[in-house]
Amino acid sequence: MLQSQVLFVRDDEMAVLGSGNANGGCSLLHAAGIGYGASIGLDLPLAVRLLDKPSKRKLDDPDGLLPAVINAWLAGGFELPNGLSSDKLYWAVISQIPPRQGLKSSAATAIGALRALADSTKSEVSDEEFVAMASQAQIEANVSLTGSIDDAWACLTPGWKLIDPQANSIAEGVLFEGNGPKSEDWSVMVICRGERPKRPELEDFIPYAASYQNSLTALQEMNELVALTWNGRGTVAVMNDVQGKKITNDAILNGARAAGMSGSGNAIVVVAPKVSQPTCDRLLKLFENNSNINKVIETSFLSIVAEEEM
Repeated sequence: MLQSQVLFVRDDEMAVLGSGNANGGCSLLHAAGIGYGASIGLDLPLAVRLLDKPSKRKLDDPDGLLPAVINAWLAGGFELPNGLSSDKLYWAVISQIPPRQGLKSSAATAIGALRALADSTKSEVSDEEFVAMASQAQIEANVSLTGSIDDAWACLTPGWKLIDPQANSIAEGVLFEGNGPKSEDWSVMVICRGERPKRPELEDFIPYAASYQNSLTALQEMNELVALTWNGRGTVAVMNDVQGKKITNDAILNGARAAGMSGSGNAIVVVAPKVSQPTCDRLLKLFENNSNINKVIETSFLSIVAEEEM
């Protein structure tokens, strides 16, 4: 997944051909668990610029995601800006999404880059097309087990969608959707640790299907916080993450309403009611005193209600 960096672009050095934004997110139901996936956006912004000359700072893209984005864009029937070839296009990424933590940095980068391409060519692109191309790019770059269609939706639009990745089309794959928890009601704490020691295989999820089924049931009842917790329980078991299990259990014991690993880790998302400031303060102190935690990011859900009220 793409290493984020802050880049300052001067107009006299290069032209910005197009710009695109996206956001990070967290898992409500890992798509490798029982074949259905759901993610929700978090207020972790990302911005991508498409340039006609390379930046002075080298962009770290070890998985080749951005070239894969261009390939997906061309395969979707779209053109590159100003008649330029793909080897004459360059990128700058400014991101607040910790990479390789399960916080959807790859999906966000793909969506942001696709939006920059659309902006540079003044192309009309539907949400479904953005999601399809982002999924294709992530599969080509080998940064996703399932194509991360639910992640792409979360990075593109507010709220959440339950996705069947095996559906005949992106639109048909949306089984149902929800607005998401109200951002003004909940404090979201993203617990960042070191990079995950391994990437799981699909067969690793099979023994823990019951946890993911419980998450699905909670989503059907529109209870996203219960879904987040059950999903996290399944994933820490898949990853055999004893430390992650302890962090989530301690969070619940100290007043969190939900806690669970996002993606395939290593980040853990903890949710507490904003109205209870003592609970939030107690949780933050708990995390600050844990030497296994690198940092805590305080943020919020990107819900449909929150967007309408802005």
